[in-house]
Amino acid sequence: MQKEIERIVSQYSKEKASDGSFDLESFEMSIRSGMHGIGGKMLETLLNANGGHCGATLPGENNHAAVFVEYRKKKLLTILGEVTVNRAYYHDKEGHFGFCPKDEALDIVGTRYSPGVRRLISKVGALRPFDLGHQDLYELADIRITAKEVERQSHSVGAQIALFHNAQGEAALSEKVSPIKAVPRMYISMDGTGVPVVKRETADRRGKNGDQAKTREAKLGCVFTQTGLDKDGRPIRDEQSTSYIGAIETADDFAKRLYQEAKRRGIERAGEICVIGDGALWIWNIADEQFHGACQIVDLYHAREHYWSIAKTCFKNKEEQNQWAEDRRLELNDGNVEGVLKAIETLASLPGTDKDLCERERGYFEKNKKRMRYADFKKRGLFVGSGVMEAGCRTVVGQRLKQSGMHWTVSGANNIIALRCSLLSHRWEDFWEHRAAA
Repeated sequence: MQKEIERIVSQYSKEKASDGSFDLESFEMSIRSGMHGIGGKMLETLLNANGGHCGATLPGENNHAAVFVEYRKKKLLTILGEVTVNRAYYHDKEGHFGFCPKDEALDIVGTRYSPGVRRLISKVGALRPFDLGHQDLYELADIRITAKEVERQSHSVGAQIALFHNAQGEAALSEKVSPIKAVPRMYISMDGTGVPVVKRETADRRGKNGDQAKTREAKLGCVFTQTGLDKDGRPIRDEQSTSYIGAIETADDFAKRLYQEAKRRGIERAGEICVIGDGALWIWNIADEQFHGACQIVDLYHAREHYWSIAKTCFKNKEEQNQWAEDRRLELNDGNVEGVLKAIETLASLPGTDKDLCERERGYFEKNKKRMRYADFKKRGLFVGSGVMEAGCRTVVGQRLKQSGMHWTVSGANNIIALRCSLLSHRWEDFWEHRAAA
């Protein structure tokens, strides 16, 4: 270690200009690299203080005896650089497999990356395209790996996080975990957003125009709580109370995932439960089946899009278009869905209007009447918009999985979604603490 320090000081002395100036950045990087070297040697010494020898034999699978064979070395990339770990190797002749107990103790089974490096890689992979992520790792942490390795490790950790979250959900269902704090009001919201995928993932699927689909729908759900109102009587979402779950999967599988998350968050201790969504049938099917009795609210801004589609189609005059839509806005704000229905029916009876469109939109408002009593919802201090969910679709999925040129496999997309849900739901530390304690 002393020699390494002397080497760095010697290099500084040689390269310093006659006026005493020098390139500070290059020396910062050089000293960092040198200190990593010192730290790596310290870590290697610590790791090899015990070779992991656990006796001449160990119990293997099915009560077979695993016999100590030899010590084997393994190159391991750590945050402090590459180190060599010496491990005792045992072999189970009857079971036909070998293992190193030290690998399990250090959480490096089947990998050449330390837990700390895997954590950094997967976080970068969750936030940045893989080909940029490997550059970030080098510049910010002096970790040299390829973009492909960033991809592999991100998918691996994402799959592990998905399993961890599922295990927590299963524990909540079995009532092995009980929430400590009751909440006055819990919201559950869900939506879907398209993710560009490789061709084989859409081989038998058709898009909206009848051509081959190019995306698969990622279903995203969120749970958040509300305990109060602002000075104007508007609801306030509790800080850091939003948790996300999501995947490209069937509505049935997603329903189970969302219910597990609601149970984990303490839905049974919530004073009131509200489900917010757009008019998609699968959303309200889940609401009816998994959250029976909850207050159901159609997102106000989605509802407005539906009367605006009528106004834009049936009125050529901008002034008439705006006036008709404004009247509907006021009716809807008052929860007067009957007034909106009557206006659509009157418009449909006039010559030159798109009667099919009017009929479809009339059906939408008719079907969701009870979910559009916005004046009552606001009086009760409830949220009437799914802004949290809309933002979630952009931040959880859109910002990372829908960039130009990206095409995912379903499993790959789900792994990255799991990473991002963990990060944005403040569950990232929980996963790594669980791994360290396992």
